[in-house]
Amino acid sequence: MYAIMETGGKQFKVEADMKIKIQKIDKEAGEEVKFDKIITVVKDDSSVNIGSPYVEGASVEAKVVGHGKGKKVVAFHYKPKKRIRIKRGHRQPYTMISISGINA
Repeated sequence: MYAIMETGGKQFKVEADMKIKIQKIDKEAGEEVKFDKIITVVKDDSSVNIGSPYVEGASVEAKVVGHGKGKKVVAFHYKPKKRIRIKRGHRQPYTMISISGINA
């Protein structure tokens, strides 16, 4: 059984006992989280529930494992012959979650 859920403006295909990185949420490590924006649920017997836009009554339960920052992305801008060079770096914060179960 797997589900496609939406969080942080992105969609993720999740299964039980899976760990994923999502956009940072305000929860402490060890806390339980429930996601209600479920787009699709596919069960083991090949039955598919597709929401419009979300499946009613479906949810994904997860546990927050921890927080961190992604790899550095470097943005470098320059203008030739003008001595203008701008180098910026950015590290996107994320939350690592472990999927506990899918309720369809």
